[in-house]
Amino acid sequence: MLRDALKRLNNGQISLEEAVKEIEGLRIDAVGDFARLDLGRELRCGIPEVVLAEGKDSGHLADISIHHAEVAGRCLISRISHGQQEIVRIKSEQKGLNFKYHEAAKMVVLSLPDAPLPASTGGVVGIITAGTSDIGVAEEAKVIAEEMGCRVYTAYDVGAAGIHRLFPALKALLDAHVFIVAAGREGTLPAVVAGLVDRPVIGVPVSSGYGYMGQGRAALASMLQSCSVIVVVNIDSGFTAGAFAARIANMVVSK
Repeated sequence: MLRDALKRLNNGQISLEEAVKEIEGLRIDAVGDFARLDLGRELRCGIPEVVLAEGKDSGHLADISIHHAEVAGRCLISRISHGQQEIVRIKSEQKGLNFKYHEAAKMVVLSLPDAPLPASTGGVVGIITAGTSDIGVAEEAKVIAEEMGCRVYTAYDVGAAGIHRLFPALKALLDAHVFIVAAGREGTLPAVVAGLVDRPVIGVPVSSGYGYMGQGRAALASMLQSCSVIVVVNIDSGFTAGAFAARIANMVVSK
């Protein structure tokens, strides 16, 4: 792909700016002998690179994230533990980086002191949860959508067990281009919302609930069997829901 881009540049088929963009989209940086960073993902796909902290050595996580932030200006870290975030905070501040910890989302954003905030796209995402147990997953989706330039409105704890709570909350979110609905236990709420709005709805099953088909399995099965038209991501997959919703919203406003 690199050779092809250079050949087309030489033949005058693309401009220098277009060639630089294609080449940057292929960029991979090595960090020590343990990681290879895909620094062109946002350029290629429109979704920022997110470092998954889960299962990583704290020192490796800090080195990977700091390198990414120093090169790209910003770096997002997901599913970070309290122990990991403390190590990352100390090492990143030693490097002069800004450190912001989103506790509910279990996410960290590292940035250079002069790095601009994500540019507003005009996209609007509405995020709804059935209960308060679903807020962590919803907040993960919120951070990603905001990092992709969207304005995010939220309505939490409006589930089917007290369905009258939904209607006033939903009314305040009707400007959204797309909805994310997170629910655990029987996972009813996304189908209910999809039956009330004329916008795409993304269902997120949450690993709450216990006993038979607990830990999000019943919610996932319920959402997959929805008679309302929804799309469904994996259990607790706030990142995927937030990124997908932001892409939809941003495509709507770019027309």
